[in-house]
Order: sequence, then C-alpha cells, then structure tokens
Amino acid sequence: MGLVAQFAVDYKVPCDRCPLRDCAVFQPLSDGEVDLLSEFKIGEFSVEGGATLFSEGVQSDQLFTVLSGWSFRYKTLSDGRRQIINFILPGDFIGLQSTLDDEMDHSVESLTAASFCTFPRKKLTEFFARSPRLAFDVTWLAAREERVLDEHLLSLGRRTARERAAYYLTHLYIRASEVGLSVEGRVRFPFTQQHLADALGLSLVHTNKILRRLTADGLIEWEHGLFRSPNLGALAELGGFDLEDRRERPLL
Repeated sequence: MGLVAQFAVDYKVPCDRCPLRDCAVFQPLSDGEVDLLSEFKIGEFSVEGGATLFSEGVQSDQLFTVLSGWSFRYKTLSDGRRQIINFILPGDFIGLQSTLDDEMDHSVESLTAASFCTFPRKKLTEFFARSPRLAFDVTWLAAREERVLDEHLLSLGRRTARERAAYYLTHLYIRASEVGLSVEGRVRFPFTQQHLADALGLSLVHTNKILRRLTADGLIEWEHGLFRSPNLGALAELGGFDLEDRRERPLL
C-alpha cells in the first residue's frame, strides 16, 4: 500500500477550476485533456508539516500533483546523514522519480501544511495510451527534473560554496515566484538553514557563514522567513543561473 492510504482522500478542486492553471508558467490544456485528468484523478488529501508522503524502501501506489504547500525529497545514509535532493512546490508532479513498479529509493516529507491531487500509479499505462500528448508532458517533466538535478550535481561537484548557495537561492526564488508565492518581491521560505545545508552539501556553520556574506554583499535579505534579493541579477550571475531560461511547463 502507498503511504497516501494513511490520509483521508477527498475531492474538492475540480481539474477545470484548479487555481494553479491561472499561473502563466503552466501550459494550457484542451477541455478533453482536462476531462481525462479529472477521470484519472482519484481525489485529494492534505497533511500538516512534517508528514511523510513516501518512505525510502516502501512501495507507493500513487502519484501526486502538489496543489499547495512545500515539501522536500531526500535520501539518508545509514548513520542518519541526509541529502536533500530537491524542494517540492505547487504544480510539481511527484512519485515518478522512482522505478514505476518498485520500492521508493527516496523519501518525501512536507515542510508546511500541504495538499495534493492523487493519481493511481497502476493506471499510468492506460493514461499514456489514451493521450499521447499528456504522455509527452509526463516525459517532459521527467526530463526537466533530470536537467535540474544535473545543475545541482554541478553545484555539489564544482561550484564554490558561495556560488552554490547563490544558484540554489535564485532557483528556489524563481520557482516560488512562478507559482504565485511572491508578494512584493518577497517569498516565504519555510525551511531552516539546516534544510538548506542538507541541500547544498555543506555544514550548518559553513552555510550560515555563506548566508551572512551574501547578506553583507547586498545580494540577499532573509529575515523572519521572508526572502528577497535586492539584486537578483547579481545573485543569479554569481551562481551561474540563467534568468532568461524560463519557459512554460505542463501541469498535470
């Protein structure tokens, strides 16, 4: 059984009235495609912060689209050391990052209260057969995930700690802004410096030192959970993040 079985499943947001479809970053769908997604979807569920959606080594029967809230995907070593692979935001399609019919090789935990649309994994083949265009969208999302992970691997392997932090903060700020989480240029980052350190592959002390330096240089402001960059162009340039490489993406 997938872990979603622990949570009450309901159906509150029809696909044709999904609020995420108002975000310009998501590609429009035809009425027929929306109808197919509605048929494929089996419900929604909500969790509080700190809930486990997937556990490493456990098989899951479901795939999810994030409706609201933040989560993160991670792996751990036998001694408890954790590597955060990525942060998960509204509009992300999750559960596909593992072998389709095998145990999960990572875990997913919610950072905040969050809600999800849920889809049955066993019907994915039928879904592909009925809509090659939406099947392409799933493939596109998987390819995009690989591209993002390539950049994070480059950061871990070759970027300096300062460049690494600059890239990742720019990446998260842009992603959050694209899905309507920016208010007057500020985004509420719900994660701690320890979460960021676990994503950057740095110690907490080193991460804190880098953040203080970026703040002193006038590149970031991060107070009471609210993040902004007074000079986003300079922050992106430091991290090697291409601000022009922004495109529409599918929403399932």
